[in-house]
Parts: sequence; C-alpha cells; structure tokens
Amino acid sequence: MDNGIVLAGNLIVDYVKNVSCYPKPGMLASILSRSMCIGGCAANTAIDIAKIDAGVPLKSIGMVGDDEAGEYVLSMLERNGIDVSSVIVSRGEETAYTDVMSDPETGERTFFHSRGANARFSYEHIDFSALSARMFHIGYALLLDAMDAPDNEHGTVMAKTLARASSMGMLTSMDVVSESGDRFKDVVIPCLRYCDYIIINEIEASQICGVAARDMNGKILHENVESSCKKIIDLGVRRGVVVHAPEASWYLARGGERVCMESLRLPAGYIKGSVGAGDAFCAGILYAIHQGLEPREGMRIARAAAAANLSSENSIDGMRCLEEIMALEQMYGAGR
Repeated sequence: MDNGIVLAGNLIVDYVKNVSCYPKPGMLASILSRSMCIGGCAANTAIDIAKIDAGVPLKSIGMVGDDEAGEYVLSMLERNGIDVSSVIVSRGEETAYTDVMSDPETGERTFFHSRGANARFSYEHIDFSALSARMFHIGYALLLDAMDAPDNEHGTVMAKTLARASSMGMLTSMDVVSESGDRFKDVVIPCLRYCDYIIINEIEASQICGVAARDMNGKILHENVESSCKKIIDLGVRRGVVVHAPEASWYLARGGERVCMESLRLPAGYIKGSVGAGDAFCAGILYAIHQGLEPREGMRIARAAAAANLSSENSIDGMRCLEEIMALEQMYGAGR
C-alpha cells in the first residue's frame, strides 16, 4: 500500500477553561483562563503526527457543521498540512464541541460534550475509492452515534467500516472514549476482530474486559492491565494491544511479545494540562507502526509524545518534532 495514515471520526472544538477547583453542586469556582483549540481523534491525532513528522501523508475524515467552529476545524487541519478533502460540511448542523474544565495543578479535567455533526457521521460518508494509505485509524467508539449503531453482519457500523478498510489492505486501528456504563460489550467488542491494533487507556481496557485496572486507593494494578491486554487479544485483535495510563504503558502482541514502560518522570510544574494526552500517545504509536519501528521504540516515542502534550493547556500546542520529543525522553526517561 501507499504511505500515509487516514484518521476518521470525531472532529471537535475544545473550549478549555482552567478553573480554581471543580466545585460541588451549588458552589462556585473561578475560571483562571480560557482558550479554544481543535479536538477529537481525527483532528488531534492527525495534527500530532504531522508535528512529529511532516513527511507522513495524512488525511482526516469526519463531519463538521456549517458554522464558525467548522471553519476553524478545517483551517487548523489545513494549516498543519492535512488533507481535508473528505471532511463533510453538514448544512444546518453545529460542529461538535466540548467544554473542558481543567485543574492546572493536577492536570485533571472534566468534559461537557455536545455531539453536533459527529452524531451523523457514518459508513456512507466515507468514499473508500478515494483512500490509498498504509493505515486506517478511527475513533472514538462510544462517541459516534451512527458509527456505534448496530449492523446485522458486522455487529456495528464502525466494525463494518474497519472491515472495509482492512479488505483494502490497510492496517486498521481504533480508539475508544472513556465512558461509564455497559455499552462496551455491544459497541466496542464487535470491532475488535477487524482491528490490527487497538490503542486505549487503562479505564477503557478495564471496561472492555471487566477487570479492575486500579485498587480501592486508585493504585494501578499492573498484573490486571496485562491480563486485560491478553483478554483483548483473545477477543480478536489481530496484531497488538496498547494500553496507556498516567503511570505507565503496556504493549502486547498476538505473538506474545510484551513491553511495559514507565511514563516519563516529569518535574514539578511541568504539566500544564492533559487535554489530548491520549491522542498524543496514540499519535506516537501510529507513527511508529507506519514507520515500521519495533514495539519498544514505538512505546518510547509514544510516551515522549504524551509528555510533550502535557506541557500545554490545550490538545496540540505542546507537540514537537520527533527529535525534540525524544530529547524529552532522554531527559526524563525511566524504566527503559
């Protein structure tokens, strides 16, 4: 197949507000600062890869509204050299947006999301005849209503989409949104057998498998995360499972190869926000797969990309080129 990565799915505008605290109901918190930035899998991950290596051909596929926010999304993608010819502008709808409440001291954030045009984006909106790439990545499952809908043959429409991309010879991968509830069985699991890779966080891995990722005190349970990786392989993922958490990340190949790597040990005051950190990690992994790198090297790039992201309040401004993010890896690396 040709070089390049297609990134399909959520296109969002994030309105990030740094707050003094997250208040209890009826109480008040101060907004310390606010900013506007692009968000969503098909935007964040694409732009992050472009910043890591501008030489990788990238195409975003999704749907925005015919509004100012939609124009902003398209302009941001184009500014970063990403092909937007397959992004659909839906007349009369608003672009999806998220109000992100972020605690600047901890980097923790809370999301209030409006699905907007993303809710309609589906299989029929993708012109597969116009796609020629090495990889096809889609996300987020559980946040794309039409893609999450049932499909009689494949289980869900997203599974059908992944199956079509796979039939064209593209490596396929997906990302998932963190959500409470029991939809993972019906929405996520049917997609797994059409994925070469799945790249998710420890919460999502836990939800897929029903295995706790943390103990009662919030401490990460490494053995349980590794067990979840094995269960996800058993559910059908064809090449590899990648799980990331603030403390560490894990890779398990279908053939049995394992990598567990601590996150970079960042100094106090380094973290400005964590919006888009998962997308940044995902960008590092996708870039490494596209370049044919070994899993351990890919994990090093991914944790460095996530660390770069944490240096900014929004989803993309912290990302740097490969040489610069790997300098972070050398400076703050642990557990190599």
